[in-house]
Amino acid sequence: MPVPYHRLALQAFAYLPSRVRRRVLRLASPTYTVGALCLVEHEDGRILLVRHSYRPGWGLPGGIVKRREEVEVAARREVREEVGIEVDLLGRPFVVVEPVQQRVDVIFSARPAPGQDLHALDLGSPEIEELRWIPLDEINALHLRDELQTEAVGALHARSLLIETESRSTGTS
Repeated sequence: MPVPYHRLALQAFAYLPSRVRRRVLRLASPTYTVGALCLVEHEDGRILLVRHSYRPGWGLPGGIVKRREEVEVAARREVREEVGIEVDLLGRPFVVVEPVQQRVDVIFSARPAPGQDLHALDLGSPEIEELRWIPLDEINALHLRDELQTEAVGALHARSLLIETESRSTGTS
């Protein structure tokens, strides 16, 4: 659209009632699905990975955020539903945007809540075929990196960067 017409269209848009403007924007904008996942780390440093029945490779426990559900609530709910444990969320989440699939994943670092029996993880959900606590250093050794779902790779990468940044700011290695 030539600049003068574009400017004219924007000026006309400004005169529309705000409800109508929001509706026009929603119709013209792409829609994305929002997922809430957890990078659950055991106190010994192992990471909880799951094999979903509907996706190839290893991923993180989590799923779709329900309408009007807070993303933190969704993350805890999904872990409880998929593996049967309660978790405590730590810090701010990582965000992975997948434009092709039109998906935004909000990924929390988490740890099992106190009192959870980590030897009795539940495969009660039909969504989960297998789960494992895997040491970070074994992810490369077991060639799992090629089998990780993209959001898991993004979360592990973001976690590594966060730890490196914290180490530099505190002077530890």
